[in-house]
Amino acid sequence: MFAEALEHVVRGIVAHPDDVRVTTRELRRGRTYEVRVHPDDFGRVIGRRGRTAHAIRTVIGALDNGRSPRIDFVEARGRSGR
Repeated sequence: MFAEALEHVVRGIVAHPDDVRVTTRELRRGRTYEVRVHPDDFGRVIGRRGRTAHAIRTVIGALDNGRSPRIDFVEARGRSGR
């Protein structure tokens, strides 16, 4: 549920919504969401001084009863796999 909500929020921000990918990993410390976006959209998702990324974490955290989710934003490489 959180991964789908996270993907929905990020797709609304970026210029290349088809390139948004959210994966979930279970670690000892808890769940981590990894968000991959098109390289041109990376700055949009992070925002100035990380404000947009912080806002995204706040919204997703509110869905999880106020817990701070671990969300990592990653620049997607070219489709050629480089």
